[in-house]
Amino acid sequence: MQLSTRGRYAVMAMAELAAREASAAGGCCRPVCLSEIAARQRLSLAYLEQLFARLRRAGLVRSARGPGGGYSLARPADCLAIAEILAAVREGGPCAEMEGPADGDCACGTFALWIELGRQIQLFLQGITLADLLADRVAGRAVKPAAAV
Repeated sequence: MQLSTRGRYAVMAMAELAAREASAAGGCCRPVCLSEIAARQRLSLAYLEQLFARLRRAGLVRSARGPGGGYSLARPADCLAIAEILAAVREGGPCAEMEGPADGDCACGTFALWIELGRQIQLFLQGITLADLLADRVAGRAVKPAAAV
């Protein structure tokens, strides 16, 4: 799994959306305009529009048009894993993280290392949700590998 600026911005924007929904009275809030997220997170509005188009196509957000329109989470924050967000905005399709020789025969001998690191990152991020971010339940979640026998 590649971690990119695009992914980082998507997670930041989705966390902002989740925070607004969590702070709304009764759990219901109006859709959030991307210009509000862009201003608060100091991100380009045009870039956010591209990201949210991908997030919408992936079924992670819903959009509403017209006055009072904007975006809202398609599922509760505790059902949206960070790995899903990153996958939705990744370039190159679902296998983009598998870069390198098709047979894994890298001249420097490190191809397997990078593939395994990507898998570990993917597993970690599958276990972290937007709700975990909002509740500050991320620190200490990395696991130490079992000792070699």
